Amino acid sequence: MIFHSALKLAQAVRKREVSAEEVINYFLRQIEVKEAGIKAFITVCADQALEQAQALDRRTDLPGLPLAGVPVAIKDNIVTKGIKTTCASRILANFYPPYDATVIKRLKEAGAVIIGKTNLDEFAMGSSTENSAFYPTRNPWNLECVPGGSSGGSAAAVAAGEAPLALGSDTGGSVRQPAAFCGLVGLKPTYGRVSRYGLIAFASSLDQIGPLARSVEDCALLTRVISGHDQHDSTSSPRSVPDYLAELSQPLENIKVGVISGDLLKDVNPEVKEAFYFTVKQLEEEGAQIEE
Repeated sequence: MIFHSALKLAQAVRKREVSAEEVINYFLRQIEVKEAGIKAFITVCADQALEQAQALDRRTDLPGLPLAGVPVAIKDNIVTKGIKTTCASRILANFYPPYDATVIKRLKEAGAVIIGKTNLDEFAMGSSTENSAFYPTRNPWNLECVPGGSSGGSAAAVAAGEAPLALGSDTGGSVRQPAAFCGLVGLKPTYGRVSRYGLIAFASSLDQIGPLARSVEDCALLTRVISGHDQHDSTSSPRSVPDYLAELSQPLENIKVGVISGDLLKDVNPEVKEAFYFTVKQLEEEGAQIEE
């Protein structure tokens, strides 16, 4: 179960091939075994997660829930009703929000289970998750290395198999960089696509909540669930939300991709540069228009 996709886990719960409670118990055991070395979480919501899972198992509308029974780890700068939200700062060490962020409401409506709140650089101001007021988070692939930041706890949790999905926030790379450090897929959605209501702000004109997952498919699934207009966020886009999963199989003929060229890549690590140009070639072979 540890490396099953969120898509497959949700499908299994919807078909009642496995219960939501079994799924949550499995991932709670993973956290118990691995957390001492990684320290991805500030708060593990074991009791609340099991209550959510048991309630899901009693429901009769599971087929309509895209994330039925799937545990999601939440960066601890996104407010969660009745669950401590610290922003990795002792200033907020005992802050229990009275409401859920819009993304949390949407996750719950989709059948997801909040399994815990993840570590970050204090108030999301950092890029290594070493600057939490509580403790640093380690990279699951090598405990001597950092997981990136500021959403390093979310990235580490998914990479370690403590959760199949996680949310982070991205101002200048805080989802994308930890995803790269931990071998995951991370996305900063277009500004306005995902509501910022309930996100403790770093820079409101740049902040976006974004997904972390082990596959593009899981990332697309989570992005669709959390996207959409929100009257509580004045910068929220009213545009309709595409079916990102379905669009993954569409051809790229009408897609333009801008590519950095020239001296901007001259100091990049050779392996990174090679991977970059390999990706450009793949996009071109799939029909995308490459513009330098």
